[in-house]
Amino acid sequence: MNNHTNLKRISQAIDFLVQHEDKQPKLEDISRHVGLSSSHFHKTFSRYVGISPKSFLQSLTLESAKQLLSQSSTLNTSIETGLSSGSRLHDHFVTLEAITPGEFKSQGQGMRFEWGVVESLFGTVFLCWTNKGIHQLFFVDSTAETELNSLRKMWPKAELTQNLSQATQLAENVFSSLQKKPLQTPLSLWVKGTNFQINVWRALLKIPPGSAVTYGQIANTIGNPAAQRAVGSAVGQNPISFIIPCHRVILKSGIIGNYRWGKARKRMMLMMEEKEKASG
Repeated sequence: MNNHTNLKRISQAIDFLVQHEDKQPKLEDISRHVGLSSSHFHKTFSRYVGISPKSFLQSLTLESAKQLLSQSSTLNTSIETGLSSGSRLHDHFVTLEAITPGEFKSQGQGMRFEWGVVESLFGTVFLCWTNKGIHQLFFVDSTAETELNSLRKMWPKAELTQNLSQATQLAENVFSSLQKKPLQTPLSLWVKGTNFQINVWRALLKIPPGSAVTYGQIANTIGNPAAQRAVGSAVGQNPISFIIPCHRVILKSGIIGNYRWGKARKRMMLMMEEKEKASG
């Protein structure tokens, strides 16, 4: 069974667990849902997610989410200073640069955008980048036609070139922190957003892996405590998933909350980061 099929079945299993959490489904129920034997499913799930299906189900409870949030008691300091002790992702810094009005006005004239669709730990991703840095990272179900059409509309005069080899290398670098590998090269991001959105995304970059914050904490950090709803909107419009870790923002109640690319994927990211943090 290839990696793509495995990832798809793991995603289906996580969706099933999230939907039936209150019924506490047994291993046989989950494995039957994804079309695998119980033993094969248990081994595959544990290998990809890092914990057993039973442990994953236990982590879906509200108390688990609250515990994750409680680990962020010193998070305001972490956000303000950018410290992320034990984080492999931040062994090398991530820089974020905003698109200038002039660059956007040019509609991409004389610019070259490269892109590719590749597999990752969390499913299929669409990556787009320029010589300035990564421009987009979206999770997609199959093709990236919607993303490409949006890219062409945003940059109608730019050259778009598919580069599967480079996209594969970028994806390996981006997700290396969860495979006990250091970043091969520093990551540069080049994004389009309002000043408010850029400030929110910069704050997200400072959240250590294995931790979580609330929308209110982010609002306080950027000096606008009344802007929690606007913060939520900016988080939802994040153009570079995982690297700009919008998955680390949860509700004040401790509930995981929604995620642009699926609640199950968000839970999986948080759990794998928490496990990696615990392993040192």
